Amino acid sequence: MQNPVTVEVTRGKLVESRHRGMGIVVDGDGKVVFSFGDADAGVFPRSACKAMQALPLVESGAADAYGFGNAELAFSCASHSGEDRHVAMAASMLAKAGKDVSALECGAHWSSDQATVIHQARTIDKPSALHNNCSGKHSGFVCTCVHSGTDVAGYVGYDHPLQREIRDVMQSLTGATLGEDNCGIDGCSIPTYAVPLRGLAHGFAKMLTGQGLSHTRATASRRLMEACMAEPFYVAGTNRACTKLMELAPGKIFAKTGAEGVFVAALPDHDLAMAVKCEDGTTRAAEAMIFALIARYFEKGSETQEKLMSMANRQMHNWNGYHVGDVRVTDVLFA
Repeated sequence: MQNPVTVEVTRGKLVESRHRGMGIVVDGDGKVVFSFGDADAGVFPRSACKAMQALPLVESGAADAYGFGNAELAFSCASHSGEDRHVAMAASMLAKAGKDVSALECGAHWSSDQATVIHQARTIDKPSALHNNCSGKHSGFVCTCVHSGTDVAGYVGYDHPLQREIRDVMQSLTGATLGEDNCGIDGCSIPTYAVPLRGLAHGFAKMLTGQGLSHTRATASRRLMEACMAEPFYVAGTNRACTKLMELAPGKIFAKTGAEGVFVAALPDHDLAMAVKCEDGTTRAAEAMIFALIARYFEKGSETQEKLMSMANRQMHNWNGYHVGDVRVTDVLFA
């Protein structure tokens, strides 16, 4: 199946670029409410599935043992910009488990956000693992291991007990069989698994609704998603898409991006979850798709719906401020 063009980018009066993609919206039973493209294709969720990977932190009792509130739980699901508050939160979480930055195995990198990296260059000699956009998730991993008495060293490895547990969690939620054949290594060094886009969306629908889950997992799932909606800054950061979406309609949108053009969202008022993938891995297209897809489920003409559509269809300006073109979604998302 050839995926449809879902996003166009114009320059002047002409279309300069086209992005193809797939997406799906499902309920807690897995019933398809809307889809386009090859929604059964296997994709690496990358960071979009961090709330799934954070479940052992809550289910093990580690989050309660260390007194973690919404901010820490949201941060355990984060792909953050490395802003000062993010760095401080990672250090604080590790300290509560008696650890420091040396326990992290995610590697170090500068922020991908221009304003943040300029601030970093002015205030530090070089970034540490605390600045890594995945340091929240990894701090949660370390806390889980310490609380459960599992050796922290090597926690990113495929055969480490924590990664085996996460693999089981993701299999249960997505319905996919996960193993070495569909495993890769993520940017932060943990295993990442290709799953059907349909299964990814259904996994989040189950986390949202609790359908098909044990009471313990349903409670932990809802707790993590509600924490992200309550503390959206700690999920991403200033001017980031995930944060802006959850701030736009507090308590009504859960959203999480992943690398290579993946984005997931869940809508508590509708008991629906969705996932999109831009075929060529472009973030701008994945963001436009998820904005428009979410907008389908808000009242037409409402302030929220209009803001979502203005985010999906946005103008591009050059360094002189001239309007040079537009990013716009196609009718595929409104069929």
